[in-house]
Parts: sequence; C-alpha cells; structure tokens
Amino acid sequence: MSADHDPSRDEVSPEFPQRAETGIEGLDAVLQGGLPRNHAYLVQGRHGSGKTTLALQFLQAGAARGERALYLTTCESEEEVREVARSHGWELDGDVVLHYHNPQEFLGPEADQSIFQPAEVELPQTMVALREMIDQVDPQRLVIDSLGEIRLLAPDGRRFRRQVLDLKENLRSRRCTTLICDDHRTEDQPVYSIVHGVIDLEQLAPDYGSDRRRLRVAKLRGATYTSGFHDFRIVTGGLQVYPRLVAAEHREVSEAGTLSSGVEELDTLFGGGIDRGGAALFLGPSGTGKSVLATRFAVTTAEKGARVAMYVFDERVQTLQKRAKGLGMDLESQVERGRVDVRQVDPAELSPGEFSHIVRRAVTEEEVELVVIDSLAGYLNAMPSERFLSLHLHELLAYLNELGVTVLMVMNQHGLPGTPRQTPFDVSYIADSVLLFHTFEFAGALHRAISVYKRREGPHEDTLRELRFGPDGVTVGRPLKDFQGIVTGSPVYLGQQLPHGEDEEE
Repeated sequence: MSADHDPSRDEVSPEFPQRAETGIEGLDAVLQGGLPRNHAYLVQGRHGSGKTTLALQFLQAGAARGERALYLTTCESEEEVREVARSHGWELDGDVVLHYHNPQEFLGPEADQSIFQPAEVELPQTMVALREMIDQVDPQRLVIDSLGEIRLLAPDGRRFRRQVLDLKENLRSRRCTTLICDDHRTEDQPVYSIVHGVIDLEQLAPDYGSDRRRLRVAKLRGATYTSGFHDFRIVTGGLQVYPRLVAAEHREVSEAGTLSSGVEELDTLFGGGIDRGGAALFLGPSGTGKSVLATRFAVTTAEKGARVAMYVFDERVQTLQKRAKGLGMDLESQVERGRVDVRQVDPAELSPGEFSHIVRRAVTEEEVELVVIDSLAGYLNAMPSERFLSLHLHELLAYLNELGVTVLMVMNQHGLPGTPRQTPFDVSYIADSVLLFHTFEFAGALHRAISVYKRREGPHEDTLRELRFGPDGVTVGRPLKDFQGIVTGSPVYLGQQLPHGEDEEE
C-alpha cells in the first residue's frame, strides 16, 4: 500500500458496506454504524428542525478522521453558518471548507427582458458553480444546504431532477458521501427517488411544554436500520438522538428470585417478595401509601448493596426524602453513598424516548437492579396519547425484564383493575404483580389496607391486611377476616373484637 493511499476511496464489499459515522451516537445506532459511504442522502425537515446542526456534525466527524469536508450553502451566509457552529463550541477553520453561493447572483437588471427563460440560464449556471467548487476541494464528505433556493430556479420538477441526478453521478464517480438538506418535506419531490437514503426531521409543538423533535429514516437502500420514529434534542454540542427501544434486541439470562421489602408480613403477603426481573404495579387512591412502600423496597434493596434508580414525576425529591426519614427509612444516606439515584422528572420537558434512554443508561452503565417510576400519571403527561403510553411502557418493561431488572410502578386508581375508573388507561395487564391499596372507615377513623391482586410467577395470599405507618416504619397487620366490602368502599364489620390497634371504649 502506497504512503498516499486513501482507504476511504476504496471499493467496498456490497455485503458489508463501509459506513460513514455521522458523529451523532444515537443516529449511528439507528443507522447501525452510519451511512453507507459514497452515496447521496436527503435530510429533509421544516426550518428549525435541526438540518444544519446535523450536517455540521456529519462534517465534523469526517474532519476528525482526516477526511476533506465541504459545506456548500445557498441560503445562509458563511458567517451565519460559523455562528451556528460556534454556538455548539465548534471552530470550523481548517477542518471544514465553507462556501456560500447565492443563486440570485446570476440575475441582473436585464433578467426580466431576457429572451431566455430564467431556468435556461440560472439553474445550469448555479449547478456549474457548485461543481467547480466541488472540483476544487475534491471532498470526501459534502453537504449542500439547501435545495430550496436551487429549486426556485427550476421551471418544473423534470429539469430540477435532471440537474440533481447529474450532480449525484458526478459525486459518485469521485467517491464522496453527500448530505443534501431540504425544507421541502415530501415523498413526491423529484430528489426523493434519486438519493440513496432519506432522513426526516420533525419539530412538534405540544399544547404545553417545550417543542418535541423526532427523526425517522424513511429510506436507506441496501442497508439495515432501526425503523420508526426516534426522539432527539438539540443541545449545546449538537443533536442527541434517543433510538427507539426494541426489547427483542437485548436478550440476556437473568437471575431468578425475589426482592424483599424488609417487612416480613408484606413479603409473606406477596408469597416471598416481588419477583426479581418482573414489573410490580402499586395501585390505589392517593394517600394510601403507595410511594411509601415503593421507597421501602428501594431502601431495603440499597441496604443489600444493589443500585436503585427512582424517577419521581409527581413530588419534589426533598419531600420524598423528608417523608422517608419521618418513617424511619434512611433514604438520604443511601443517596449519599450512591446506591440510590433519585431524579426529579419534568414531563413537560422530557420526551418518552429520552426517558427510555435515561433508564437504559442507568441499567447498562450504572448496573441498576431496581427501577421505581412514581408515578405513571406523570409518565402519561409526557406522551401524546394513551395508546402510545402503553406501547412505550410495554417495550420499556420488556427490555428491563430481559436484563433481569425489577420495576416498581406507582399509579393512582380507585377500585379494582378493569372496573370503571377515573384514570384514562389500564396498565395492569402488562404488570407481573399488582398490589392494591384500600382505605376504609371504622370506629370514626380512616384505615388503610393492602392486598395482592395478582402474581404471575408464584402463589400469594388472597387476604387483605391492615397497613400502618409510623416513626418505626411500615407495619403490616394480620388479615382482616372480620371485614367484608373493603374493596367496594362499603366495609361491614362482622367480628366480635376490634381490629388490630383499636382500643375498647372505657
């Protein structure tokens, strides 16, 4: 091999195409390694969707590998492009060649009186000017941003398509990987069928909260990729793409067993504890102790040396820690030791794809064994509709199950699963275990009770037990066999003695 040999210009096997990394970790994961080299790709989306940022990251990644990179802009000046780059902390000098070409420069005051159609002069001259700059730099990575200004010079789609096709063949002969940006987002445009692949960028405006962005690889010839929509965010440093979670791609052999709460009576009620690697749903009205028991499981798991991640949607972290301390649970020290990571989640600022990405990194990089989601009502607010909530949640739980990670989910609901309810969705069918929380009135006081509604992987008690909280922690009493109708909300006491903890009147 000669000293000046350029490996990026080599022919590659069609079975194993060489990929050009985009410089965006999540997008490269979606593309399963990057874009097949030496082809042209269309990046389309409305203004502000992230096309320029993506293109600059693509060129920066190539320049870092020693590849010649050229950015041809027809709609923004060179200084404007450099301002965008500097906003992300990038300096393009010496790494990426920028060239601003204004198609309108061929128009003169006599243009309206010309005997030629404008497209017969302006479009060919513009394409010649672009090719001359490409010949001068001979890039290995090229960005043309954007086709919108060039399209305005064409009288019809046929001529425009022919010019773009000629440009594509010229680039292919010189072994160049090209991104063509366009704000004309449709499958009917002439360029769509010419390019080797298409990446769609979308910017969505929810009724409340920050804008949501997502992308989709609409086309990629001769290569595999992860289809569907993938959420992304534009931050300082470029695009952060969160690939759609596919649980079937992450299969591992997990360890069987149960997870203890540290409360013997509660574990007995569960038939030994929550099944390791399963999903448990804590279901009941507000104020019945769902979050308290979830915290009890988290602290006990951390005390045994395992890592726990708690995602709190509905209350402040300080409130959670203060309540735990008042109930004799030392959550704060476990947080300080790094065994429990409690994160406040703002559903108005977090997309479901980003949340799945955060959980995934906690499991793979921090070796988290227990995940607590408190509550699903907050998770619902991050979703566009209940149908998508179930799909996202089902895939996330399946993924965590494959890795042997236990999940506790808290959800407000009155009554039994499947009965008329106030919540807009039912996720009990995807949970492996369901623990029901109840309230009832007796002797002029409110009482709490718990019961196990289902456990897929083993037997459990079918009784209701009284649940109490105090400075000494969580207390689970004996089965409430002398009551009837607690679940329906209209309890009737049938016994002769008062329940546990009640005093006879003197």
